Amino acid sequence: MSEKNNEILRLEDLDKLRSAPKLNNEQAKILFNEARHVINKSDWLTIGIMSPTVDKALNAVRKIEAKFEFKKMECTNLPSSDGPIFLKANQKTGEICARVEFGLGEGILISCQNYENSLNSKTIGPFPLDFFD
Repeated sequence: MSEKNNEILRLEDLDKLRSAPKLNNEQAKILFNEARHVINKSDWLTIGIMSPTVDKALNAVRKIEAKFEFKKMECTNLPSSDGPIFLKANQKTGEICARVEFGLGEGILISCQNYENSLNSKTIGPFPLDFFD
């Protein structure tokens, strides 16, 4: 692990990254506990996943749903061709859509949303695709 990755101990340390870092077990535990707190305070999530395949992206969404006992979202629009994808899952609408998109990093971004307009949404990540396993 690079020295730079050793500095990742808070959610804010991920903000400047284009792709998810490799995390050791201790880092993953610290970040998960912090993420769980932010996620549990939100009313709903939008999840953005940058992935080399649709299957890996859908697997990451399903792991998040299982980990937090969320209702399973429905796929409404998935690409018919292979390639790196950007997937967006919107917990409020219950819909998942994806498109092939080249030049992205890799990882999971979670935007924590609130019904109360005075509360700002907070985006956390990028997390590794297997972070919520």
